Amino acid sequence: MLLSLTPMLQTESIPETKQWYAEALGFTCVSRPDDNWCHLVKDKVELMFMTNDHLGKPQATATQYIVVDDVMVLYDDIKHRVTVEWGPERMSYGMLEFAIRDNNGYLLSFGQDISRP
Repeated sequence: MLLSLTPMLQTESIPETKQWYAEALGFTCVSRPDDNWCHLVKDKVELMFMTNDHLGKPQATATQYIVVDDVMVLYDDIKHRVTVEWGPERMSYGMLEFAIRDNNGYLLSFGQDISRP
């Protein structure tokens, strides 16, 4: 049985990434054994970051899609602290979404199901 999925993303600076996620989105670092890795959590969302010293440059990029209960409340709260890439936008598949860039260049998309009243 699969229980969860936590993305492991690369960064050049754990301290800078930890600070950005704390200040921009309110994440808390729950584990950071050294300057090469940290585990960030907010509500039910978890992200892990590691430095790329032993792996070289990232081989792939990916959008992290985070489902929220009220996308407009989140958007209004963070829009002045982050770089908004697009949105908020009503999507044809029943989601209200917007996207931002983190300090590492990763795209974070936030979506709310608006298909049901």
